[in-house]
Amino acid sequence: MRLSNVWKYLVVILGAAFIACGFNLFLVPHQLLSGGVSGLSMLVNYFTRMDLSILYFAFNVPILVAGWFQLGKRFIVLSIVSVVATTWFIAIVPVHALSSDTLLASVFGGVLVGIGAGISFRAGGSSGGFDIVGSIVTRYRDFPVGNVLVAMNGLVILAAGYLQQDWNLALASMISIFVSGKVVNFIHISHYKVTVYIITNETDALLTKLLELPRGVTKIKTEGAFSHKSKDMLMTVTTRYELQELKRIIKQTDPKAFVNIVETVGIMGSFRRG
Repeated sequence: MRLSNVWKYLVVILGAAFIACGFNLFLVPHQLLSGGVSGLSMLVNYFTRMDLSILYFAFNVPILVAGWFQLGKRFIVLSIVSVVATTWFIAIVPVHALSSDTLLASVFGGVLVGIGAGISFRAGGSSGGFDIVGSIVTRYRDFPVGNVLVAMNGLVILAAGYLQQDWNLALASMISIFVSGKVVNFIHISHYKVTVYIITNETDALLTKLLELPRGVTKIKTEGAFSHKSKDMLMTVTTRYELQELKRIIKQTDPKAFVNIVETVGIMGSFRRG
């Protein structure tokens, strides 16, 4: 296994530790919810006292299976690592309130969960649950991942307020989810677009791989000013989330390709290739 891959797994495991600490040190002691699959797990735990780590793992399994087919093996393997590590950390980190104030607990719990989910995304995976659902949605619709998560998690919070009959806890949980969503956006910034220019001698092989992605590719004929040799330049616009996969494809297909990555201020027209 290459060192870069080992580093990604370590980052995902670190993210899992942040998430578990956010749960057990801030949210769970005050019976707050993290939202999404985590929130469902917590809600069932509060009413049934079933083990939170087991519930978290069980609810994530069907979503991981769906993600395997929609997002690909590479993404989901890291997500599986995150879910398993988070399950383990939830089991070993003691449930102990570091803050007696519910509002402070919701904010700092949201920050820790957001950091954990955000760095997992940056490593190329996710923290499982609605993060995977959010990633699937952003592949078909141009929405920020954090905003997608906030919208879905809001439904869980409404259910919690109704079942717990304590809207103060529900509102505090909404603050936690809002904060975590903003932190994810700040760290992950997957909805930011970049334009990638690739000058390559392996045009056909690279095009074959790139056209498997959901973004369009434009082929431009170029000529070196010094060598006067004709080359092909491929141009594509993608998200920062998909950029890691694009880099991997380029390195595998043509390690000598010259690549220029430029941040895109805005786009018009069809972004997703039909």
